[in-house]
Amino acid sequence: MIDKAKVEEVLDMVRPAIQADGGDVELVRIREDNVIEVRMKGACGTCPMATITLKAGIERVLKEEIPEVKEVISA
Repeated sequence: MIDKAKVEEVLDMVRPAIQADGGDVELVRIREDNVIEVRMKGACGTCPMATITLKAGIERVLKEEIPEVKEVISA
């Protein structure tokens, strides 16, 4: 099982860039199949670029820092 504290630590690494654009990211849950569910908040909640931020930004960094992560999806 992936450590929740480690996921939060990695999200804290990317959070400043997201907050700079008026948004935020919240960890919803870590599934048993190592898929991370997050919720994009603030400006990111309605931004058409949120999917790119999720996949090219958040997912990429999480996979680099925690190799067990299979995918990051929006909850």
